[in-house]
Amino acid sequence: MLVYGDQEVCEAPFRRFERLRTGISEIGRASPGPERHGTLVTLFIEAAELAQGLADQEFHAAGMDDRTPLQDAAMAVVMALAAQVAASWKATEPQNPTAVLDALDRLSTLPLPETVRMRRAEGYAFYSLYPEAYLEAAARLPPRLTRAPVVIGLRSIGTGLASLASVALNAPPPVTVRPVGHPFRRELRVSERLRAALLADPDSTYVIVDEGPGLSGSSFGTVADWLEVQGVAADRIAFLPGHGGQLGPQSSDRHQRRWIDAVRPVIGFDELFRSGKGTFPVLEDWFADSLGRPVAPLEDLSGGGWRRLYDPAGGSLTDGLPANPQQERRKFLLRTAKGSWLLKFAGLGRTGKMAFKRARTLHAAGFTAEPLALRHGILAERWLEDASPLTEGTTEAVDRLGAYLAFRATRFPASPDSGATLPDLLTMARQNIAEALGDTTAKTLDGWTPDRLAELEAGLHRVVTDNRLHRWEWLRLPDGRLMKTDALDHAAAHDLIGCQDVAWDVAGGIVEFDLSQAQAETLCQRVEEAVPLDRRLVAFYLPCYIAFQIGYWTFAIGGDRSAAGERRRYEEQWRRRHPSKGAG
Repeated sequence: MLVYGDQEVCEAPFRRFERLRTGISEIGRASPGPERHGTLVTLFIEAAELAQGLADQEFHAAGMDDRTPLQDAAMAVVMALAAQVAASWKATEPQNPTAVLDALDRLSTLPLPETVRMRRAEGYAFYSLYPEAYLEAAARLPPRLTRAPVVIGLRSIGTGLASLASVALNAPPPVTVRPVGHPFRRELRVSERLRAALLADPDSTYVIVDEGPGLSGSSFGTVADWLEVQGVAADRIAFLPGHGGQLGPQSSDRHQRRWIDAVRPVIGFDELFRSGKGTFPVLEDWFADSLGRPVAPLEDLSGGGWRRLYDPAGGSLTDGLPANPQQERRKFLLRTAKGSWLLKFAGLGRTGKMAFKRARTLHAAGFTAEPLALRHGILAERWLEDASPLTEGTTEAVDRLGAYLAFRATRFPASPDSGATLPDLLTMARQNIAEALGDTTAKTLDGWTPDRLAELEAGLHRVVTDNRLHRWEWLRLPDGRLMKTDALDHAAAHDLIGCQDVAWDVAGGIVEFDLSQAQAETLCQRVEEAVPLDRRLVAFYLPCYIAFQIGYWTFAIGGDRSAAGERRRYEEQWRRRHPSKGAG
């Protein structure tokens, strides 16, 4: 099944320099505590992305990882900001930001490409992976593994995470590498100069840093394999991963045995922000200045836990509220004297800032709950206490959905390269339908020829689509109004869809609300009152949307009992809606 995909951003280095300098000059105006710290972390992430992009650009040009003046200068900026983040985290006096500005000045004098392509770090954007966890994890390494440490970060996200580990270990700036090849059998391509630098001290220990591991752990494993081939004993190698689990089912026996025996400390979200063990405020206190102090313990709603608030007895209503726990954002319910508030992970860095901006725009138009504040990746919005999820399609929902989609299409434009191409979507649909319903069924998509797709692509206008129009994502208020939830970030999710034409959401609405042909026409007309809508594009998106959902819920099977039923529902939608004779 094809579901997941990486998203990238392409930017001129000097635009990022300007943003970093502006952010550093404004840091003193942020409120002390989580707000100011979150601003520092945003700058740190921006610098780490730039360093990753520059390193990858040189890697692809040379065909191997190397140690270069440009990469060293970029890592110096990251290290200077990592030191600031560490000081803020420990509630000590932050270092003079002059060090960051000086490092930026040195980097800006070097020959730079016109643009740099940078990968978004999924852990920061989606999975509540906080970089401070690596400060704490590195500090827990046993002394024998902190003598003359060499820190190796795995690009992409490992660029910044390794820098924080280096700060915690008082080590030199890390080396970053890009494991390449088959996802389950990665390999390293290392220049002789970089090899010599890594192995310069025969007494060094090695700390390998990344998020994950995933299905195979091959990125972690291939770096350790390389070190052992160079003569480094296994007991001189430690790992700093993103979770404490074992390697996935696609890992090799060798990698599994090493992982079981390895030193690999992990610090989770709850220990960082809910235990109260450190100097940083606990999560429920992040918003005390505006929302007040909690009057009840913070309630974890993650992993589908939100469903019990709508059906405490766990009855039939809960069965009608599907969930994919592994893909859900961290979320909590905070109750104060001023009301109830949903605290939801919206993403670190610019990801969270853009989500907060969209939240305010959507609320001002009356479509979503009121957002109150964003603090260090956590968005606080009013909890709609007396609302109930919409479990059946209604006539008035079509008008509300049309108004909502039209508003998004006019207010949230997106760049032309911010989502999957139509050929990519067709490839996904063919593969998912072939796996789920057979090759013969998938051949019904053959009518979508390259020429037809090129014609559609030429008229496509990308917007920040909702991409999450399931009925249970709509709440009915006591006065009958419908409000949209989870409306901020699915166009930037860890999947291949991204930002599409509004026709994608129209197709999603038709499927999710199981609209008749007449109702679908009404929805299209409501959207057309605000923006042009290509009906041929809706016809193309319909099978692609269903195929994507089949893949999505296939991956969710095993995580929640609702997943298998959801997959069957979309398979039935395919059989009823997709014409057997070809592409409509």
